[in-house]
Amino acid sequence: MRLVSYNVQYGTGKDGRVDIGRIVDEVAGGDVIAMQEVDRFWTRSEMTDQVQALTAALPEHYWVYGPGVDLDAGFRDADGLLHRRRRQFGNLLLSRYPILSSRNHLLPKMHFHAQLSIQRSMMDGVIQSPGGSTRVASVHLAHAAEPERLIQVAHLRALQRNAGQDGGVLTGAHSHWLEKAPARGEPKGSILLGDFNMSPDEAAYAAMVGPEDPKYGRITESNGYLDAWIHSGGDPNDGHTKFEEGGNRRIDYAFVSTGLADKVQAVWVDRKAQGSDHQPLWLEIDL
Repeated sequence: MRLVSYNVQYGTGKDGRVDIGRIVDEVAGGDVIAMQEVDRFWTRSEMTDQVQALTAALPEHYWVYGPGVDLDAGFRDADGLLHRRRRQFGNLLLSRYPILSSRNHLLPKMHFHAQLSIQRSMMDGVIQSPGGSTRVASVHLAHAAEPERLIQVAHLRALQRNAGQDGGVLTGAHSHWLEKAPARGEPKGSILLGDFNMSPDEAAYAAMVGPEDPKYGRITESNGYLDAWIHSGGDPNDGHTKFEEGGNRRIDYAFVSTGLADKVQAVWVDRKAQGSDHQPLWLEIDL
């Protein structure tokens, strides 16, 4: 299976144009597509419902959307008729295979004196792939401060440690809730795709994958995550997904739970994509 993570910057490409069709073309080969920075009804993205536009353009994919930012965008027209809508900013997850259940996790947030801090989130879906079910998430961490990313990574790690303990989104035997058989709990197998806004030399990165020991290498707990780029043999000094005048950065990742390590086949960056200020990150894995 091919999975792709793409921070789409609300469809705004390197040329400054908002072009959803270009985004679709750049991810259409993905069996599972994790997008971040997907807008609904913002001026910067031409007041469109990008969730509707993207999902309509990918009709063979199931989908779930999870906003982090959720604000009122309703208005009354000249006749006084109320138009109800929400101004949202969040993560979209699409899959050629059924998304059996999903949870939109709102991540811990800090309040700064001056810097912008917005509600970040993780859209986590249980995907019924050919080999069984796996949790795949579209994740977006804080951009401004590492202390905020650290508490968010701690939250992600706790979710993985506790996966399945509460039985998933629906448990019990109440027939009027079981119109369709729900996912049986939540599998331990987990893939986190997204914009983590951290570089590999940060404490938040070590908190995700474990510390580096000079003798024993990366010390990853059995209930932790591996950086698929490094695990597949990627150059630690490459894999950049953000190209800026101040230097190239690797801030978009595919993290896989340790039980999926042997299933990783390849990881690569699409350096030609023009649809955003990020580059798509692809993961090929046997699921």
